Amino acid sequence: MEHLYERIYAMVRRIPPGKVTTYGRVAELVGGCTARMVGYAMAALKRGTAPEVPWQRVINAQGKISIHGDGIGNAMQRTLLEEEGVLFDEKDRVDFSVYGWPGPDGPY
Repeated sequence: MEHLYERIYAMVRRIPPGKVTTYGRVAELVGGCTARMVGYAMAALKRGTAPEVPWQRVINAQGKISIHGDGIGNAMQRTLLEEEGVLFDEKDRVDFSVYGWPGPDGPY
């Protein structure tokens, strides 16, 4: 599992500031895993693993921040994204046509 997480983290490090992608897209790009596994890898970062991974740039397929256990992570994720210039609409969604990162090789 550790090797898989390192592959996930390597892909997430490629997402530029001001852009987001989905758990599912990261899974597609990495291969051999699911969106849920990407979520677990992002959650593992809170325990101090690979702090340089920009976990905040991975959101759900609805363009929303996924709910974290205590809600503090949600607010932190939104703040970090807003500091990078990512805007949320009135339904707390990010517009993928503006802020989406399709991957290192282009469109979804």
